[in-house]
Amino acid sequence: MKKILVLAILFLTVSFDSLQDTPFDTGEWFKFRIHYGLVTAGYATLEVKEAVKNNKKVYHAVGRGYTTGMSKWLFNVEDNYETYFDKATGKPYQYVRKIDEGGYTKDEEGFFNQDKNTILVKDYKNKSNQTFATSENIQDIVSTFYYLRKHPSANKLKVGESIAIDMFFDQETTKFKLKYIGKEDLDTKFGVVPCMIFRPLVQSGRVFKEQESVTVWISDDDNKLPVRIKASLAIGSLKADLESFKGLSNPFTIKVKQ
Repeated sequence: MKKILVLAILFLTVSFDSLQDTPFDTGEWFKFRIHYGLVTAGYATLEVKEAVKNNKKVYHAVGRGYTTGMSKWLFNVEDNYETYFDKATGKPYQYVRKIDEGGYTKDEEGFFNQDKNTILVKDYKNKSNQTFATSENIQDIVSTFYYLRKHPSANKLKVGESIAIDMFFDQETTKFKLKYIGKEDLDTKFGVVPCMIFRPLVQSGRVFKEQESVTVWISDDDNKLPVRIKASLAIGSLKADLESFKGLSNPFTIKVKQ
């Protein structure tokens, strides 16, 4: 349950388009229902706002995941992830991570210096500040996926090929990869949605291991909207399905059932 909530936040925006197009803009919002079969475990939302950093207007993306109903009583989750990133380059200025997952908590902010390839992490829970060296063009956990939505190579991938990007998470830079699986027409509450299928991979030993069976369906249109996330378990699977949305930059493609 905890894992799929985090996955929903991580992979809500794993979608792609070329750099000259606009798959998202201020005002985009969508919500996922996280469920095991017919039982709803929680919800995750992601919204694009606008803010000012370094005297310029930037995107401010806010992601939230939370349990509901009986799941809330069994394992309460309240996760908040935010990022501030440049509208032109996609480079992040700052991230916010404030989570409570069954009593496991974090309350921190990271401030990027992209010129010096460093990040200052302020840990409010432990009252500490620490600076880490990063690689060039580093992304945080949420800005990564907005950056990938505009990646110029994604639509050119062949089945089995991957895109890789450096991501800072848990005081460490890790290599985040997305492997292209193929295409599928997905039956949803909105109708049949043409989708591209990806499998997210990270370095072994991190929160999500390469061996984990997680699959993401992305609408094969100009929005590149996440439609479904599936985590295969020992028994059955846990899913996150697109529940509602607004503020899309482009028409949402739905096929007419034959």
